[in-house]
Amino acid sequence: MAFDAASIPDWSIKGELILNCNCTVFCPCVVSLGKHPPTEGYCQAWSGVRIDEGTFGDVDLSGLNVGLMLEIPGLMARGNWKAAAYIDDRASDEAYDALVAIFSGAARGTTGLFSLLVSEFLGAERAPVVFETEGKARRLMVGKKIQGEVVPVEGHGGEDIVVTNTEYWMGPDITVATATKGRVRAFGRVWDFDGRSAEICQIDWRGPR
Repeated sequence: MAFDAASIPDWSIKGELILNCNCTVFCPCVVSLGKHPPTEGYCQAWSGVRIDEGTFGDVDLSGLNVGLMLEIPGLMARGNWKAAAYIDDRASDEAYDALVAIFSGAARGTTGLFSLLVSEFLGAERAPVVFETEGKARRLMVGKKIQGEVVPVEGHGGEDIVVTNTEYWMGPDITVATATKGRVRAFGRVWDFDGRSAEICQIDWRGPR
């Protein structure tokens, strides 16, 4: 879906995002905003988005899920990312096009930075994208391509540890989590990030801005 600046409709997404990456401890990008390198010097990650409420112009996105794969060679802010998207196979053609526009950065707004930072968009495809919550655990399943589960890290009194009031692009409050399963088998990548860094974030994204 191609847009010029005048044709991008107002859009919004509210829901939850989970992410698991190869950092061995909590991802430093949340606080450093990409100025500190990932713990391994590079980033490999999968992410899932559950859309509770969403619109793209007149197109309803509510109830749909999206899976993402990200590969960043060094500092997040320096770009040269590679990315791929898996769009819920329940999406209408219009919703599919809208979600590709949002998650490729073409629709500007909150995710517009993708159009600047992603140098190679590996592709988007329909897939059965399942996002489940059981207790505090969140699971993302995209067939055999992404199979992940993340759980919050407990802090004082058994409460979740939350990094609050950040300027992180996903949202200001990031729940510190860890992956009990983090497996990617897609686009020639074979990743296993069990036990590594994860994040949970309530999202409220919109555009154009």
